[in-house]
Amino acid sequence: MATVTVQKWGNSLGIRIPKEVADWIGIDQGSELELHVSGRESITLKPKRPRKKYTLEELLAQITPENRHEEIDFETEGREYL
Repeated sequence: MATVTVQKWGNSLGIRIPKEVADWIGIDQGSELELHVSGRESITLKPKRPRKKYTLEELLAQITPENRHEEIDFETEGREYL
């Protein structure tokens, strides 16, 4: 565990993350962090990892006969024309 000092940064407060810690958790300048506050005694910072964006081809490649369901017929409702 490292000890850091809170310093004024404009109208806010900031801390500096030691290089060894930043390297270890895989963040660098511009990385987004999630700030979690628990009560009045605990602050947790977690790297915000972007969710993977799948292509249509990647999604379709995951379809197998085992995970494919049968067609569902909802019939018609109201004045729908098929």
